[in-house]
Amino acid sequence: MRMSEDTKNSISQDVLTQLREATVGTEFAGKLYLVGGYVRDKLMGRVAKAEDIDLVLEGSAEAVAWLLYRKKVAQYKPVLFPNFGTAMVRVGKAQVEIVTAREETYRQGSRQPIVKEGTLYTDALRRDFTVNTFMENLHTGEILDLTGQGKTDLEAGILRTPLDPLTTFTDDPLRMLRACRFAAKLGFAIASDTYTALRENAFRLSPEYGISYERIRDEVNKTLMASGAATGLEQMRETGLLVRFAPELVAMYGVTQNRFHKYDVWTHTLTALANLPESAGLLTRLAVLFHDIGKPKTRTVDTNGEVHFYEHETVGAEMAKEVMTRLRYSTDEIQTVGTLVSLHMRYGAYDAAEWTDAAVRRLIRTVGEHRQTLFTIAHADIAACNTDDFPTADLNGLQERMEQIEAEAHITELTSPLSGQEIMERLSLTPGRLVGRIKDTLTDAVVSGELAPDDKATAEAMAYELLSREKQ
Repeated sequence: MRMSEDTKNSISQDVLTQLREATVGTEFAGKLYLVGGYVRDKLMGRVAKAEDIDLVLEGSAEAVAWLLYRKKVAQYKPVLFPNFGTAMVRVGKAQVEIVTAREETYRQGSRQPIVKEGTLYTDALRRDFTVNTFMENLHTGEILDLTGQGKTDLEAGILRTPLDPLTTFTDDPLRMLRACRFAAKLGFAIASDTYTALRENAFRLSPEYGISYERIRDEVNKTLMASGAATGLEQMRETGLLVRFAPELVAMYGVTQNRFHKYDVWTHTLTALANLPESAGLLTRLAVLFHDIGKPKTRTVDTNGEVHFYEHETVGAEMAKEVMTRLRYSTDEIQTVGTLVSLHMRYGAYDAAEWTDAAVRRLIRTVGEHRQTLFTIAHADIAACNTDDFPTADLNGLQERMEQIEAEAHITELTSPLSGQEIMERLSLTPGRLVGRIKDTLTDAVVSGELAPDDKATAEAMAYELLSREKQ
């Protein structure tokens, strides 16, 4: 469940009040500055993210962290990173990062910077974009724009690096993805010289330059959750960033489709993403991103000139798993998205006049827990076709029918009258895939109404028949 904007604002203000009161009258009064996204969002009239608050000072971050712990404002002992002059503390529901103002230089191929103490000004210059360099005095509320460009760029909606973009992106190539992510999140344009630098330095987005796939994955996730995700992803493709970690997605660009589609595969995918409701979760968004990834590999043209993508959902599910494995997603996330991609065509084939209740019952069993998510994906997918020729399925009618059947028959709870152990005992089988296939077939028969849930005798007869077929 997402927090309401009022709740987020309340949490942030409570944390800031605690930090302010704990440091009033100490050597740090008037020296602590809020920095980064919190200040930027405040200046934009947006509600700042409640979970993360960043503080910077010309002084010891470690000393501030221990002070907060001694005063019981921080819930746990500080986590210290002395090589970086950074300390992390937990205050209420917020993670607070305290940083000693610093300068950084990087060795090629390393994400470990050479750090030395600096000033608030040098600390501003080491950050990614001018709109993220604002500093607000925790005690007085004074706001500093030390680069002299932040206010202008914020008002113009421009993303620009504080230093030469080559320096900024060489120091940390991941900032190139952050440019696309902030463009998607804030609706800002990327300055022309910065955009050119993205193209020229895209090759740096690799392990060779110290960028792990885990860090890339996290930026992709944040981009997908932004309201302008389609814009951010297109910028990643156009600048050559996307091909560095997901060439399978880039291959979708320019692949023309049949008469049921107005756009090429890539543009269709971005349009489908834009059609998702704001409430759509990350795995749903990933499934939409990957739902047609198998089309370039399966594209065929028949003798009449008609374009087909036979089995693209099956091929695409495996390709999605490959990309997600590369980006170090969890096993559960990979399995869920792969399943959603493999099933995304099922609802579009629905024809109320031809589908029997038994067919709908089998569909309920097939989609299982993903039933509602697949409706969300199907609505976004069909809306992205944007052509009068598309044979639109009655998704609302199908959803009502599925819900009614499930309410009456509890399809998702049905199973085979015979357990796997019973099948092995009655058919003299050893554990293996054959037992599972027989049990699944018996369950399908129960779901379709061909077999009663408690009819073990008929189930055994059917199992014998299935075994006989297997041996032929």
